[in-house]
Amino acid sequence: MTLLTINIEKIGLKDAGQCIDPYITVSVKDLNGIDLTPVQDTPVALRKEDTYVHFNVDIEIQKHIEKLTKGAAIFFEFKHYKPKKRFTSTKCFAFMEMDEIKPGAIVIELYKKPTDFKRKKLQLLTKKPLYLHLHQTLHKE
Repeated sequence: MTLLTINIEKIGLKDAGQCIDPYITVSVKDLNGIDLTPVQDTPVALRKEDTYVHFNVDIEIQKHIEKLTKGAAIFFEFKHYKPKKRFTSTKCFAFMEMDEIKPGAIVIELYKKPTDFKRKKLQLLTKKPLYLHLHQTLHKE
């Protein structure tokens, strides 16, 4: 059986420096948007520079890869605090499908909110080359 650790390196956003207390919510969902593992939040980002918010945090997917249902995906929701509205808002999201799980670095596209767990109406966040940068490690058990 195989376990997956994902290192969330950084996310590229045009207004990265203006995000307050940014973090990422990681979830594994089936095609109907049902959670297959417990939802996990990263700590608040390490630092912000130019067009990047840096996390450098490891997330361990709480289920063997082989036990995830066909069509499952790992979602990454970028969230930040909005003082004027006094709540935490999702800015954008990204996801990785099962065929993208392999060791090494991966760069995935960002989509406009609201988060579409069923992956039916996807709209790219921007035409700019801004992405979520991840690094995957597979552990055989």
